[in-house]
Amino acid sequence: MSKHLVTLTDPSSPASEAFRTLRTNLIFYDREVPLHTLLITSATQESDSAHKSNIIANLAVTMAQSGRPTLLVDCDLRQPKQHKIWAASNEEGLTTALLEDRELPIREIGIENLSLITSGPPPPNPADLLGSRKMDTVIKRMQELAEIVLFDAPPVLAVTDSAVLAAKLDGVLLVFSAGQTRVDHAARARVHLERINIKIIGAVLNNAPTDPSLVPY
Repeated sequence: MSKHLVTLTDPSSPASEAFRTLRTNLIFYDREVPLHTLLITSATQESDSAHKSNIIANLAVTMAQSGRPTLLVDCDLRQPKQHKIWAASNEEGLTTALLEDRELPIREIGIENLSLITSGPPPPNPADLLGSRKMDTVIKRMQELAEIVLFDAPPVLAVTDSAVLAAKLDGVLLVFSAGQTRVDHAARARVHLERINIKIIGAVLNNAPTDPSLVPY
């Protein structure tokens, strides 16, 4: 089990409690229109990419632990990480389902209510694949299989993949890292998504100081 899965390795820790709080905030974000599909992304590759993949993995665990059938999908087709986090094979995944017109290769990973779809082999055209009509069909199928579908996507400012995929989903959660994410990058990511009418649900600040006296004002 990956050391990054703190919700499994240390469920009573403050970090695990923070993930449960995030889960609750997302579940009750809009009682009239609940979130069923959520994309998690970051601003840039160099500062936040690894963090957002760890965060979505732990969020998926807490969603499943609340009794909601949850599907975690690795849509970072350029630098996928979920198969490494879960020690799963990546010979088949989302790309094989899309390119070869096959059934979704859903993996059971030993956690009740949680399933995983890895990215699969890298395709030549990730953005075109994620923006395709075939992807629309696949998303509908995913929604039939789970109450919550979480999509791990590439950084917003690096490539167009996240934007084209987010347009098909209920919303986006941005991940920023204290001391690493540049303020101008965070602002640019938000403006970029809002410009194309993507619904931003909120943001997660990773590596934030635990001592209130260290938080800048």
